[in-house]
Amino acid sequence: MITSFRRLGKFVAVVVLLSAGAFATVAYATHSWGGYHWARTANPFTLKLGDNVSTVWDSHLAVASSDWSVSSELDTTIVAGSSGSKGNCPAKSGQVEVCNKKYGFNGWLGMASIWVSGSHITQGTVKLNDTYFNTVTYNTPSWRQFVMCQEVGHTFGLDHQDTNFTNTNLGTCMDYTNDPDGTRANQPSNLHPNIHDYDQLGLIYAHLDSVTTVGQTVSQARGNSNAAEADDAGKVVRKDSNGRPALYERDLGNGQKLFTFIFWVE
Repeated sequence: MITSFRRLGKFVAVVVLLSAGAFATVAYATHSWGGYHWARTANPFTLKLGDNVSTVWDSHLAVASSDWSVSSELDTTIVAGSSGSKGNCPAKSGQVEVCNKKYGFNGWLGMASIWVSGSHITQGTVKLNDTYFNTVTYNTPSWRQFVMCQEVGHTFGLDHQDTNFTNTNLGTCMDYTNDPDGTRANQPSNLHPNIHDYDQLGLIYAHLDSVTTVGQTVSQARGNSNAAEADDAGKVVRKDSNGRPALYERDLGNGQKLFTFIFWVE
């Protein structure tokens, strides 16, 4: 009963935000990332986010965790990260590791990777490139929150709602934009998920599995998640509106694959 009231409260909170115009524009296209999902035997399930980020990022990780936990299908909880050297961000089975580092002027702001076995996600990583976030253009709370929210969202199995930087904001962090908080062009903010993101999670996690990959130690083939830097990133399966690789796929064998989303600077 307590859980039911807690979920109802979350739903009411979303409705209030909608009525206040926080999500003025909503997309209706399906944006599942290939149907990949965490295996679990019950909803809601709790996914750990390993905190390997510096203090400037902590509040943004906390907001993203809280935002995504509005979903009726999943909760996230922030735990101590498992990365010895914070920026290297090795994946840990059964959870998502979130890291920041000066990864260099290589063109990308954020990177999200998931390892899958069959259709099930077994582990994930999020990398945030401080080389750009320390510049005047991107060193803002809105840019940090937008990219954090989007990359964490990818690790649940969500794709983008739109990939054109210059389209009007859809009011979701799963949308490309060059105006994250919407103030420059008087448009919706893209700093948080919108109702369609929660609806899509509902579709992705509508069924239950007989096994779980959440919090489990799963044998996983090795794969380098530095897709923008590595020669073994795999094949490019999608490009963004500017013709740059946006999604890589690497076959790890035995039904296992590594997928990596790249969010580039505009």
